Amino acid sequence: MAVHIVEEANRCLGCKKAMCQLRGCPVHTPIPQVIDLFKQKKIDEAGALLFENNPMSAVCSIVCNHSNQCEGACVQGRRGTSIHFSSIESFVSGAYLDRAEFKAPAPCGKSVAVIGSGPAGITAAIKLAQKGCEVTVFEQRSEIGGVLEYGIPEFRLPKKLVQKYRRVMCSLGVQIRPSTTIGGALHIDDLLRDGYDAVFVGTGTWRARKLGIPGETRGNVAFGIDYLVNPASTHVGEDVAVIGVGNVAMDVARQALRHGARTVTLYARSKHVSASSEEVEYAELEGAEIVYGKAICAIDDEGPVFKTAIFDEDDKVVGYEDELDHVACDTVIIAASQLPKNKLVLTTDGLSANDRGLLEVGEDGQTTVPGVFAAGDVVNGPLTVVHAVAGAKVAVDGMLAYLGLEA
Repeated sequence: MAVHIVEEANRCLGCKKAMCQLRGCPVHTPIPQVIDLFKQKKIDEAGALLFENNPMSAVCSIVCNHSNQCEGACVQGRRGTSIHFSSIESFVSGAYLDRAEFKAPAPCGKSVAVIGSGPAGITAAIKLAQKGCEVTVFEQRSEIGGVLEYGIPEFRLPKKLVQKYRRVMCSLGVQIRPSTTIGGALHIDDLLRDGYDAVFVGTGTWRARKLGIPGETRGNVAFGIDYLVNPASTHVGEDVAVIGVGNVAMDVARQALRHGARTVTLYARSKHVSASSEEVEYAELEGAEIVYGKAICAIDDEGPVFKTAIFDEDDKVVGYEDELDHVACDTVIIAASQLPKNKLVLTTDGLSANDRGLLEVGEDGQTTVPGVFAAGDVVNGPLTVVHAVAGAKVAVDGMLAYLGLEA
């Protein structure tokens, strides 16, 4: 590892107009400066720079779609191989997270509630605590991390890394209330009543999007986002059909292959795959197969029933074959995107969401309720960790302005 990342760092051109930073990275990680500090063996300084820009850097270095972001924009890739900054970032940010000492700053006199401890919530909690805010995080599950803990499989993201953020937040004075649902016994109005000066919502998208077809309630069917929470609790059998070809679908396929399935087939309506090329390659290497042009129309006790697409010369669907395709399998797992749960909207007067259930926010991240801000998947729909971080940083700046504090 050491030789590899040193060689990669030495290949960096240190571009003055670094496309990897400006165009490739959603949070504009100062990649040339980090690599320069790394080459000088100033690991702690490089780590501090990464953490200040993106507290979730240690996670993003592992789960980001690097080939479409920083590494995809690297000028070295035009003539050869892009700089593998993800390896450098993982080494530096991991070391920093282990060694850095975090201390709570002097209090600023403001109190903030953070609902949800996924990547957006953790980012907001850390950033606000660093400004001296008294922060309380409310998490409906027993462990922090949200999708990092309960959505991304262990083989992609070690849970011990996720749990290191509990230490960071506690060191900064953040209080964490696990197993507490806001929108259940407690509402946002209760938080405002009890003296919180502002509220951040980062609750993600934990409601599976149903297909609206006959058979979704059958016992041989599961939703992907629910399955990933605890794959061992579902007996999938030997043959599994996965409906969808996004990143969640790839994680589902790979988990199923680790939990008893001998064959896993993913079905796509068209010839477009929304998952990253890296995740598709991993899934296929592990034995999953993708079948294109299959529009599911029902599920029965034997398995899914598909309409088979007819494509034109541009690979666009122009119709469907008359005969239906009935596939036999043990389990059907639907991984066709997710939506936010509607508890907060139903229990908070004035909190508006669009027709997909996503919270409506202004340019500063503030919702339609004064003092309540939101970011991450609950605003944008299911995207990546780094996009959640980018949104949280905008919302934190908006919250600080709302609280009369300097960003």
